[in-house]
Amino acid sequence: RGRRKVVGASNSSASTVLTTVDLVSLGVGSCVGTGMYVVAGLVAKAMAGPGVILSFIIAAVASILSGVCYAEFGVRVPKTTGSAYTYSYVTVGEFVAFFIGWNLILEYLIGTAAGASALSNMFDSLANHSISNYMITHLGTLQALKLWDTYPDLLALFIALLVTVIIALGVRNTVGFNNVLNMVNLVVWVFIIIAGLFFVSVNNWEGGRFMPYGWSGVMQGAATCFYAFIGFDIIATTGEEAKNPNTSIPYAITASLVTCLTAYVSVSVILTLMVPYNLIDGSAPLMEMFAVHGFLWGKYTVAVGSIAGLTVSLLGSLFPMPRVIYAMARDGLLFRFLSHVTALTHTPTVACVVSGSLAAVLALLVSLRDLIEMMSIGTLLAYTLVSVCVLLLRYQPDDQTDTHQFDSEHQDMDCLKHEDAKDNQILTDNDESSSYHAARPTPATGRIVTRCTLLLFFVSFLLWSTIIFGVEQGTGVGAVFSGLMATMMAGSLAKLLIMIIQQPESTRSLPYMAPCVPFVPAAAILVNSYLMLKLSPLTWARFTIWCLIGELKHS
Repeated sequence: RGRRKVVGASNSSASTVLTTVDLVSLGVGSCVGTGMYVVAGLVAKAMAGPGVILSFIIAAVASILSGVCYAEFGVRVPKTTGSAYTYSYVTVGEFVAFFIGWNLILEYLIGTAAGASALSNMFDSLANHSISNYMITHLGTLQALKLWDTYPDLLALFIALLVTVIIALGVRNTVGFNNVLNMVNLVVWVFIIIAGLFFVSVNNWEGGRFMPYGWSGVMQGAATCFYAFIGFDIIATTGEEAKNPNTSIPYAITASLVTCLTAYVSVSVILTLMVPYNLIDGSAPLMEMFAVHGFLWGKYTVAVGSIAGLTVSLLGSLFPMPRVIYAMARDGLLFRFLSHVTALTHTPTVACVVSGSLAAVLALLVSLRDLIEMMSIGTLLAYTLVSVCVLLLRYQPDDQTDTHQFDSEHQDMDCLKHEDAKDNQILTDNDESSSYHAARPTPATGRIVTRCTLLLFFVSFLLWSTIIFGVEQGTGVGAVFSGLMATMMAGSLAKLLIMIIQQPESTRSLPYMAPCVPFVPAAAILVNSYLMLKLSPLTWARFTIWCLIGELKHS
């Protein structure tokens, strides 16, 4: 029988020091660095042209769908660490929670290593590549390890270890450092907008150059731009350290996403009006756009902002990782020593050191090019599971939706097949059809929603698989047949949503509730499953291997 987490009064020794402003700063910082200084130029040059503006808006809508679900669950389970891991543990049980937590750890490892590597590349670029040349001359390359030459990045190793020390010193110190860097980034952002206005040319948007790759390029760009918004979930990992998580978490998630969207759109407008999309520099677009116009002082000002922004993004990747490890270790799913909290700093120091050291080794040995290819499939899956959890809890009986009173003997979702035969007939038994019209949810109506939600989850993947691999890539009769199958599956999704709507919702009132349930969580599931299926086969292979390792540990 699966176990669900019992969430009672918090006995954590973590310090409660974070305000709403601190949480917004963490959320914005974890997103905006790589999004503004790396993703904007990459998508504009190779995928969407000036249409990157639309790509960011579409990606923001997708992120907000997941964000509002995160916000509701942050209110339902406020005094916790571990974000989607804890949410899944409370709602659907241990196995799924371990699966989610295990993959979040990998995503944070990759994000931290990539951030350190990006910062190393930035310093190397400012030094006219003298750092990399020195490393290659004196240390050689790792061609035997990779398909192309790369070098042991000692600077990235040092950066990752330095940030690990900053995190381990305590959350208050971390947030203070984070706020200072965000202020630097804010000043540089304002500078980019104001200074850039003197060099803009509307000719760069005329003559069909606004969307040179069409809507296909805009949508492909949106899938990439989505990763510029990944990071708001750091806010949900701070439940035990926030002063008032019930209000701070939803407000901070919303504010951080809106702030990031504003920054991305404004910078994309200036970038694409200053430089023709096909001439944008792929490695340092915002720095080089001023250099193109001979404004070198502007280039070095942007360099300062780039370093600050990428450092904050690095903090945003490393900050939640030890907290997820700490939460899993405290629940007995990882080694217990990883849950140790140092009395002096009130932080999970052991988890910080272990996770930071692993990320530093990745940054040392693996190139940024390789790290970027390892996209955030685990994070997308976590977002999807949180949306599933919101659907489940909204339609459960009130005594079960109270997450402070979850019985650890409740069955996990994977045990539904062991329900009594009469429960298995709930969808077709006419005598129980009155459950559709019940004033309050019952165990029977809750099971209907659970089954419908699970089917919604799996049919969403089948639908997008059919469209992507059958309709878009198919030809002739095969494409027509795939189109018919996709239409039938879309109809099935609509029917499942109608069945969920017919069930009574929980009457429990929360300080924040996701709007338009079940449509918003269902839309989040659809969007996230589409983005997951757009990832490369290499990512899915890595995902499978990591999951198998985790299953060996769990079993």
